[in-house]
Amino acid sequence: MKKINKIQRAITFICAFMLFAVVASAQYSSRSASNPYPDKPLIAPIGERIGKYITVNESAKGPSIDAGKGYRLQELGKGLYMITDNIYQSMFMVYENGVVVVDAPPIYATRITKAIAEITKKPITHIIYSHAHIDHIGGAKTLNPNKGTIIIAQEETKRLLERANDMNRPIPTLTFKDNYILKVGSNILELSYHGNAHEPGNIFIYAPKQKTLMVADIIFPGWMPWRRFALAQDIPAYFIQVEEINKLKWDILVSGHVERTGTHADVALQLEFMNDLKNIARQALANTKPGQGLDPADTKNPWAIFDNYIDRVVIQCVNALTPRWSSKLAGFDVYIWDQCYAMEQSLRIDEQ
Repeated sequence: MKKINKIQRAITFICAFMLFAVVASAQYSSRSASNPYPDKPLIAPIGERIGKYITVNESAKGPSIDAGKGYRLQELGKGLYMITDNIYQSMFMVYENGVVVVDAPPIYATRITKAIAEITKKPITHIIYSHAHIDHIGGAKTLNPNKGTIIIAQEETKRLLERANDMNRPIPTLTFKDNYILKVGSNILELSYHGNAHEPGNIFIYAPKQKTLMVADIIFPGWMPWRRFALAQDIPAYFIQVEEINKLKWDILVSGHVERTGTHADVALQLEFMNDLKNIARQALANTKPGQGLDPADTKNPWAIFDNYIDRVVIQCVNALTPRWSSKLAGFDVYIWDQCYAMEQSLRIDEQ
């Protein structure tokens, strides 16, 4: 009889556990339909993820690309065109005897010649590098430059490419230090170097007849800048260059990334965000004391003290900016932690 009672109790326990599991699963499913991880913050820290990123703003979107072509061609005026896959952007300019290409991102470089062929049968005579990074010019060799093709870059870009020794990024054949005016037929491109911000050699490219400015990796129209101010090597200089771009006279901005061209309103909005970020990070630094609230056992570990300090500064920064900017810039939640970390470090190391 005792054996039978044990079996009955076991069966009863198993049935009760299964019922609990079913109910719990139903409750979890109900919660997860709206928020899979209710214990996580709205803006997830680096390394953590919530159920879904904030939906991309309509204002950040551009025209769709032709899926069959893999690129979109946009006329900028008087022989100047932008090519984009809605992630990267490059340009080409048609003149009387040929074509000047500005940047060749490897992601769609094989399609650049097809895009040019839609407009003209003239050969590529010049290639301009905005800067040395692979993601912008790593497809240059795909354009089949020959000995007669002139490849133009700022002298720092040539230095970096000689060091890289990358066959996919041919060494420039013509370099300049501060300014260079390329006159081809009746068209002009004005190249200027404003110093290291994103990286050494990153230049401004201005087409005066078309009132179009191209600067890669500085402005991100409608979007939060890529992580840590697009990996800027010199963050104070990055701020200065955004201000410079805002003051210059142009009608169309080709930024090297995102879905559409930019406007002065886009630059002003990014600058407003950056200045707000800077001011909030500075306040958080002033109001936060190193070691406060730290476990006494960790007070002899300087790495732990500063990690705790930096984290508390950054949390204040993220929390203050989120209600102001999360609905204004696409991708805000993706890189706001990165931007606050980068700003905090720059203020402590570069400016104080």
